[in-house]
Amino acid sequence: MRYLAPRWGLMDQPAARKVHLVPTPLGGGIGIWLGVVTPLASAWAIALAIPSAPFLADLLPSQILPHLDGVRYRSGQLWAILAGGTALSIMGLFDDWKSLPWQPRLLGQFIVACSLVFGAGIHATVFVSQPWIGSIFTVIWILVLINSLNFLDNMDGLSAGIGLISSVLFAIIMLTATSEPRWLVGGFLLILAGSLLGFLYHNRPPARIFMGDTGSYFIGLLLACMTVQGTFYEYGRSSTHVILAPLCILAVPLYDICSVILIRLWQRRSPFQPDKSHFSHRLVELGLSKPAAVATIHLTTLMTGLGGLLLYQVDNWYAAGLICSLILCVLLVIAILETAGRSPKADI
Repeated sequence: MRYLAPRWGLMDQPAARKVHLVPTPLGGGIGIWLGVVTPLASAWAIALAIPSAPFLADLLPSQILPHLDGVRYRSGQLWAILAGGTALSIMGLFDDWKSLPWQPRLLGQFIVACSLVFGAGIHATVFVSQPWIGSIFTVIWILVLINSLNFLDNMDGLSAGIGLISSVLFAIIMLTATSEPRWLVGGFLLILAGSLLGFLYHNRPPARIFMGDTGSYFIGLLLACMTVQGTFYEYGRSSTHVILAPLCILAVPLYDICSVILIRLWQRRSPFQPDKSHFSHRLVELGLSKPAAVATIHLTTLMTGLGGLLLYQVDNWYAAGLICSLILCVLLVIAILETAGRSPKADI
């Protein structure tokens, strides 16, 4: 894609609201998409072929074999998610090429989210008896995560690094913290992590390629759907506080999108008007280099994410409340740093 993107006109030009100084290819999202779909399609083909070709079972770890029936059963939802991600990637690719207004982009995201929730049955219950409440919550969750990953794609390695950290932490929960490994969701997340790791090799500062909206929409949708499909709470085995794990792991991107939207609304601007109000930009204003600002946000994300893992090691809401309080303190520290980054210099 580094070779093809310039020939296709997929170039991100420097601008006032951007931090890069030279034109950079935008085709990284296509590489991420291929890095996810290709191995998943290969694994799915093997799983379907095993009943008629048992020798293929030797290609898989023995622990996975008992779960293949479940994989086949849920493959429809898997491909529905990938189809939705592909649709958003195509829209993002067109946006990277021609720059779409925010209204049709948000409408496209809403259509994909509703299609997955009401058409493919991908929704959370959120412990209420009325399924429509969980469905509405899931649509909002998908829209928020898609745009949070998109908003964070403002510095080299930032959005991809947060996607990598989040997918690995979610995979650890799915494969180690539940009563039995959730191979489909956990394996899906590890494949996403592998694709992002490969992309980061080319996107680390100074980036030689960007993911663009093609990649950020795709990553956001996959993380949103996998957090809904994953079983965080298990009746009779874990306390209900573990449902907070996704909020802990994604606390930093959720904080960033909420704070940026509030700032833009306070300034009577469109929430989707690009600017330099993000956490990363404010760290640079404080004097950090761009790589240092990105590393700071990655470490902060890892810090809150480890709190999400720690929720599975405690068995009551009091201890869970302490963990959430620690995460809240981290976010408050971020808020203080952001305020300092925008405050006028005091007279000496």
